[in-house]
Amino acid sequence: MGYKVAVVGATGNVGREMLDILHERGFPADKVVPIASRRSQGVDVSYGDDTLKCQALENYDFSDTDICLMSAGGNVSKEWAPKIAAKGCVVIDNSSAWRYDADVPLIVPEVNADAISGFSRKNIIANPNCSTAQLVVALKPLHEAANIKRIVVSTYQSVSGAGKDAMDELFNQTRAVFVNDPIENENFTKRIAFNVIPHIDQFMEDGYTKEEWKVLAETKKMLDPKIKVTCTAVRVPVFIGHAESVNIEFEKPLSAEEARSILREAPGCLVVDKQEDGGYVTPYECAGEDATFISRIREDATVENGLNIWVVSDNLRKGAALNTVQIAELLVNRKLIQPKKQAA
Repeated sequence: MGYKVAVVGATGNVGREMLDILHERGFPADKVVPIASRRSQGVDVSYGDDTLKCQALENYDFSDTDICLMSAGGNVSKEWAPKIAAKGCVVIDNSSAWRYDADVPLIVPEVNADAISGFSRKNIIANPNCSTAQLVVALKPLHEAANIKRIVVSTYQSVSGAGKDAMDELFNQTRAVFVNDPIENENFTKRIAFNVIPHIDQFMEDGYTKEEWKVLAETKKMLDPKIKVTCTAVRVPVFIGHAESVNIEFEKPLSAEEARSILREAPGCLVVDKQEDGGYVTPYECAGEDATFISRIREDATVENGLNIWVVSDNLRKGAALNTVQIAELLVNRKLIQPKKQAA
C-alpha cells in the first residue's frame, strides 16, 4: 500500500520540479494530487507520462492525504500548514515560514536526519533556504573532521530562486539589450541582465539582508549553533544554479588534500577539483543534477587552519524540490508514518 501525496504550489517552478522528482525517484505513492490557487484550478501539470489537473487549495480535503509537499510561499504556508497538519497530514514546507520555529525540524537528510523525529510536535517539517541547503551538505563532513569555527560565504544566486517571473525578466532584459529596447525592472531593484545585484530579500536593521540572515540562522540550527557565520548574498544573471565561495576556519588542521578525500566520500557531494582550465563546476553544468558539486579546494594561508571551497548546486533541485522529496523518503524509510488507508 502506497502513500497519498499532495503537492501544493504545483504550477510553480519548484512545484513542477517536485512532481518530476517524485516520479524520477519512484516515491511509493499510490496517488499524487497537484494543488494550486483557485485561479489555477484545472491547469494541467505533468507527472511522469501522466497529465494531472490541479485542484484548488481552498476546496481540498487533506484528511485522507499522508504527506503534503508545500511550495506556495510563506503567507500561504503560515495560514494553511497548521490546518493541513491538523488533518493528520505531514507538511514538508519549502518556504521560510516555519524554519525558525523551535518545534519544527529543519532538515537536510545528509546533515541532520535524526532531527526529523521531532516532526510530530506540529506535524510540520521545514525545508531550508536554497543557498543554505547546498552549503551545509558541503560543510557537514568537514565540520565532523576538524570542527568549524567560522565561515565567510559569498553567494552567487540564480534568478530562478526568485521565481518564474524573475526568470522571464532576465530573458526579456537580455533580449532588450540586443535589440535596443527599453529595460524594465519589475522583480529586481536594478537591471539584472549583464549585471550583478548585492541584494536579495529585505534589508534588516544591521545592514544585512534577510537572505543573508537565513544562511546564518539555518546553518546554526542544522549544523552547530557555535559556528560564526557571515554572508553576502548576490543575485547574478544565471537562470538555474546557485554558486558559493566559502572561506572556512577550523579549530583543527585540515589540509586541502584531506578535505578532498573527505568530501569525495560524503553523501550528496561530488568533488570536481582539477587545478587546470575548466577543472571546476559552474552553475550551467549543475542544472538538472542532484549533487552538490565542490571545486577550488585550497588552503587559506591568511588564517590558522583555513580553507576555501567553491560550492555549486541546482537550486530548484537540492535547494528545494529534491531536498523536500528526500525528507519525505526519510519519513517513509524510517517508518515514522504509515499510509492512512493501510492504517484504517
